[in-house]
Amino acid sequence: MNLVNIVRTGKKQTIELRQKDGVYYFVFPRIEELGIVSHLFSTRLGGVSRNEFSTMNLSYTRGDDKVAVDENYKRISDVLGHGHILDDFVSTFQTHTTNIRVVTEEDRGKGPGRPRDYMDIDGLISNVPGIILSTFHADCPPIYFIDPVNKAIGLSHSGWKGTRGNIAKETLIKMAENYGTNPKDCICAIGPSICGDCYEIGEDVANEFAKAFTEDELSEYGILIPYPGGKYRLFLWNAIRLSLLKCGVKDENILITDVCTKCNSDLLFSHRVHGEKRGNLAAFLCLNE
Repeated sequence: MNLVNIVRTGKKQTIELRQKDGVYYFVFPRIEELGIVSHLFSTRLGGVSRNEFSTMNLSYTRGDDKVAVDENYKRISDVLGHGHILDDFVSTFQTHTTNIRVVTEEDRGKGPGRPRDYMDIDGLISNVPGIILSTFHADCPPIYFIDPVNKAIGLSHSGWKGTRGNIAKETLIKMAENYGTNPKDCICAIGPSICGDCYEIGEDVANEFAKAFTEDELSEYGILIPYPGGKYRLFLWNAIRLSLLKCGVKDENILITDVCTKCNSDLLFSHRVHGEKRGNLAAFLCLNE
């Protein structure tokens, strides 16, 4: 039994907190039921990092001790099972773009295992079993893509810039080009990230979304809500859901988290709460061998 209290938004619980050997992590039961992938979304609990990185930091770029981060990855690989090692992970190089990398066997280990030879990559796709796609988060949503027909997967980091630029669409286009993916066959999930009630933005960001979506879409799907003082609330989960629907993903195949990083900052890193002095969470997705 998990003894961690979770603040949830909404009544529909699509995501569950699990614990294995002291490592706490989230999974989507619907994705587990597919039986073809392993996945999780990390929490702050169960690692060996110290101070502001406490304890499950999964970023090598924030000043944490490499030995500690390596150990954290080893613990994550144990949770994912299937005999995974550090050299099975492949990581993004996130700069809030909509660029997607096709991950092949030659990329195995680019991240924790060996240096990445690419930059400006916020999404990864692959059809290679055993490679663990990895993205980093501390409020920005991860999007999981599973094509059970063609045995292909994708994982993307979708902050406000990526959402405005429609990284969900770009990921599905790349999967279609490389694996024959049809969005209507896909199961997609939006992982733990900042909820709309917590995500206050200014007029500059609001204007960007007014360009990316119609006025009717912003209102009907509850994407952008005006707030006193010239502020707005931005509901990224709703915006991503609409983007997936417009690509042809079935509504019943879109899983949306009810766990907000800012509301649960003791359990999850949140940029809005912790600022720059923090670790990073990570999303992981792997085709089973």
